[in-house]
Amino acid sequence: MAKKYNVYGIGNAIVDIITEVEHDFFEKNEVEKGVMTLVDEKRQQHLMKAINMSKSRLSGGGSAGNTVTAINQFGGKSFYSCLVAKDDLGKFFLNDLKQNGVATNLTTDTCPEGESGRCLVMTSPDAQRTMNTFLGVSSFLSPDHLDEEAIKNSEYIYLEGYLVASPKGLEAMKEAKRLAEKHKVSVALTFSDPSMVKYFPTQMQEIVGASVDLLFCNDEEAMIYTGTSSIAEAREKLKDIAKRFVITLGANGALIYDGDTFISIEPYKITAIDTNGAGDMFAGAFLFGITNGHSYAEAGKLASLASSKVVAQYGPRMHTDQVLKVLGQLR
Repeated sequence: MAKKYNVYGIGNAIVDIITEVEHDFFEKNEVEKGVMTLVDEKRQQHLMKAINMSKSRLSGGGSAGNTVTAINQFGGKSFYSCLVAKDDLGKFFLNDLKQNGVATNLTTDTCPEGESGRCLVMTSPDAQRTMNTFLGVSSFLSPDHLDEEAIKNSEYIYLEGYLVASPKGLEAMKEAKRLAEKHKVSVALTFSDPSMVKYFPTQMQEIVGASVDLLFCNDEEAMIYTGTSSIAEAREKLKDIAKRFVITLGANGALIYDGDTFISIEPYKITAIDTNGAGDMFAGAFLFGITNGHSYAEAGKLASLASSKVVAQYGPRMHTDQVLKVLGQLR
């Protein structure tokens, strides 16, 4: 019997504040370029004063949030467990989920008081994205915010690697994985960012456990986690921790292991201006593909094309007309 949801996601609910900065911005403001850094509210307020807010824009965000939204945009069905506050940014985030048809057990009435999570996404002229994130109430996401019935009625759960940085988030990931295994639901995990595998290796290993069914990572994350210096070595070691996996390779496409063979996915040539959300889109398009009758190779091609469209624009998501063009291009 078909499940109600293709994917049940769990992750930090974040509103992205997307802006462009020059190369010297990072040194001037002591920001580590190219990675995601967790900051407190005071630090983020300082950075927000340093950027041009009038030229910035808001977008629903968060790694898993972007992925489940992409699944729905392509025609799938997803559920998202997250936590926002009863403030303007929280309302913005919930309305964004609603507009994209993503189901959630969170309502404006059940949101706590406080500050919703927000991420300052700084894009430099070399198309690198640097993120400084204030989690707000999202840092209190816990097993209490899971929906077992929705997990049971999903083909996959999708765990956001960023959650390992929060003790309660780590607990929620473990419980979601336990419930998935209880109900024979496949487990997908994304490492999310090199900083997560570099600074939280023990916590990440706790989530991986014996193995996960499907792992998403980029080449840098794969090598850091496996302690190797080449993709050739990393991909062999990843076989021991994931039944199937996807390694995104930026401008060089992607490498997929389907549990039996390796599949090389060719890149679509594009001029990248913002890499924010490329991995999230790849995962969303790929998960949509494999839960809607496509082979791993077909899903990989869809994901490669979709992520190429995202990096050619500012922001982590596509508009409906872009999604229709991507689907039309593959027919």
